[in-house]
Amino acid sequence: MATYLDFEQKIKNLQDDIESALVRGDTHAQAILQKELEKEVSHVYSHISDYQKLQLARHPDRPYALDYIELICKDGYEISGDRHFRDDKAIVCFLGKVGGQTTMIIGEEKGRGTKNKLVRNFGMPSPEGYRKALRAAKLAEKFAIPILMLVDTQGAYPGLGAEERGQSEAIAKNLQVFAGLRTPTIAIVIGEGGSGGALAIAVADRLAMMQYSVFSVISPEGCAAILWNDPSKIESATKALKITPPELKKCGLIDDVIDEPLIGAHRDKQSAAKAIESYYLKALNAVLHDKDYLDKRYEKLMSYGAFAEA
Repeated sequence: MATYLDFEQKIKNLQDDIESALVRGDTHAQAILQKELEKEVSHVYSHISDYQKLQLARHPDRPYALDYIELICKDGYEISGDRHFRDDKAIVCFLGKVGGQTTMIIGEEKGRGTKNKLVRNFGMPSPEGYRKALRAAKLAEKFAIPILMLVDTQGAYPGLGAEERGQSEAIAKNLQVFAGLRTPTIAIVIGEGGSGGALAIAVADRLAMMQYSVFSVISPEGCAAILWNDPSKIESATKALKITPPELKKCGLIDDVIDEPLIGAHRDKQSAAKAIESYYLKALNAVLHDKDYLDKRYEKLMSYGAFAEA
């Protein structure tokens, strides 16, 4: 069963009416309702707020990393384990072909259904997950294979065991190594990009965001709790944080925004997957034809933030 958010209720009602007309065989009513649906979808999605974009980024029907990998990766071979502790299912690594281009795909996977969500730890990686990602990235570098990273996590796992095994060190190591990898890297925020948990696989030559994704140093709930001691201020926090793609691109923190199907990736996974594949191949081609891409990556990373010398 599809899940509909509060602002999508009229869309749901129209889709239900279209299905009823289809069952009755009333093609005339179906055609009229279809036009109304297209008009409503255009109206709703052209006027959504930052908070509604956050809701879409977290939508339970939104495609996750494995959904996209299944749709765009051919002859995929999964790489498991960090060769230190265990295999963290919150991070998935696949070696395969995307549009005919051999690619290493590294993604954060939230899982569907209670059982699978528990296995994937709700998409919150532990140190071994980041070390697995690092292992896959170094393997790709060794064979000059480009890397595609799919970012989607509310943050790194904050559990006691993760901290004992060096969570902060694992994230910091990834930031250091990914910044200097001698192979092209493309990162795409496909849903929720939360804090260092997302940043650990988001240091790349090109960093893009899906149209209805978010990227933030802290969750809006956490921000509301800290600033106002009131979780109900989540909408104000979302707006204040400026975590949507247009705002981040304006600040120069991301390179591109990938358009989703008008009705959102959660309603049209195939089109969303094609958009990701198309962007990846185009961005990769641009990086491959730039002999100075390593220097430009360094310059881009060093340009982040602003400071004044005393």
